[in-house]
Amino acid sequence: MLMTRRRFQRILLGVLGAALIPPARAAELIEGRDWRALMPPQPVKDPGRIEVLEFFSYGCPHCGQLNPLIKTWAAGLPADVTFERVPVTFGRAAWANVSRLYFALDQIGALARLDQAVFDAISKEHRNLFTEQAIVDWVADQGVAAEQFKAVFSGFTTETRLIRANTLAERYKVDAVPMIVVGGRYVVMGAAAQGYEDLFGIADGLVAKARAGAVGQGG
Repeated sequence: MLMTRRRFQRILLGVLGAALIPPARAAELIEGRDWRALMPPQPVKDPGRIEVLEFFSYGCPHCGQLNPLIKTWAAGLPADVTFERVPVTFGRAAWANVSRLYFALDQIGALARLDQAVFDAISKEHRNLFTEQAIVDWVADQGVAAEQFKAVFSGFTTETRLIRANTLAERYKVDAVPMIVVGGRYVVMGAAAQGYEDLFGIADGLVAKARAGAVGQGG
């Protein structure tokens, strides 16, 4: 879902100013404009459910602007759909550290409270949260016990989840963020999208497309 900053801002303004758009039907979606096929298709965690992945990074300002909107959308997904966020590193040590930050906050139960605050600290306050010490200092300022956080940040579970995230990003050929993938097969493009509701409508249509085929595998 690669887009320029100007296009991103136009889409964001469209969301804030436009009326809600009905979800797109699968039959209305056009390959190459609204979505592209992921080749080869990727297996999903639970073949009995439709998996939606959002690849993102705290280092991406577009991801920060999308974050509250996609959370609201994901909260209304049907019971047969799962939603997972996957932080990417693109091989950058700095982005690997903010990926560890995401996983560590999740493990200590502070993600819901501090998730958007991380985006805002980096993109709006221009805080350098790309080294371990800077991250530890920042989370301590947010009321998190520094020693507990440090242990989790560099712990086995965090490193295991980071390895899995990197593997997923490689398998899904992620070359830009944010990127939304449905059912291990369909990547949201939204070349004609006028607002985020259009993008979410496309994603809804792709969920329906996946449901119409083999559940969780697309069709």
